[in-house]
Amino acid sequence: MSTAENEQSLRDEIVRLKIQLDSRSDAIPPSTPAAPQALPLSSSSSHALLLLSDSALPLGSFAFSSGLESYLAHHPSRTPPPIQPFLSLALQTLATTTLPYLLAAYRDPTRLQELDDTLDACILCHVTRRASTAQGRALLTVWERAFCKTVEAGNEERDILAALSAELKKVSLSKTSSDAGDPETQVLGHFAPIWAVVTRALEIPIGDATNVFLLNHAKAVLSAAVRASVIGPYQAQAVLGSGWLRGEIGRLLLENWEVKIDEAGQGVPAMDLWVGRHEMLYSRIFNS
Repeated sequence: MSTAENEQSLRDEIVRLKIQLDSRSDAIPPSTPAAPQALPLSSSSSHALLLLSDSALPLGSFAFSSGLESYLAHHPSRTPPPIQPFLSLALQTLATTTLPYLLAAYRDPTRLQELDDTLDACILCHVTRRASTAQGRALLTVWERAFCKTVEAGNEERDILAALSAELKKVSLSKTSSDAGDPETQVLGHFAPIWAVVTRALEIPIGDATNVFLLNHAKAVLSAAVRASVIGPYQAQAVLGSGWLRGEIGRLLLENWEVKIDEAGQGVPAMDLWVGRHEMLYSRIFNS
């Protein structure tokens, strides 16, 4: 094993131990912290992480319910069902199907286009594929118009993202011309691999990048639940701030941290049915 592989393995082990430590820290009673001598300034990576976790980030996540709308339509009742069971299934689906690709792209950004192509081949539901590529291309646009300017020229991840963007533009041009191109070499721009390379370029640690990725998905599902009148906004915030959600995200990260892309798969088969049948609903307010 090379020195680089040893260093990467050590970093992954440190992140895994930090996640495990955080998941058990709730058992320790809080103590009153001492007043700091000086207020520390946030690092550039912390600043970027806060921006990526902002609900106002223009990724179009508000247009997708991740199967919630179809789930509600297939479980009619006078009183809305509790949101936690569905949210748990939605997070489990994301962790088992997509998280391995995010981790692989973060650990080796040079595989971005390969992982994008493989992920596209492994997504069976066309509605899920459409949502993933829409958010991925939106994130790539945000990167080019905002975050890219904060990264020095010559950065490896910056060059990789620029190459992906160029390939996506070629695909868009080929669709408007008579030459459709080779479908086996076309890139789609899926969300998870692009998220991985963007966060690595911004020097965000892999543990924070994966944690915020799952947390943002939970925020999107809860936002859809509020607009679907399943829960109220204060209840949604209570779920987001709960120890249950923190523990759920930590558990999923630990269970899937070492999962390779060849081992990734749908952990909740019913989710593909709910998402796939979304377009068959008589009326709908979301795109998925």
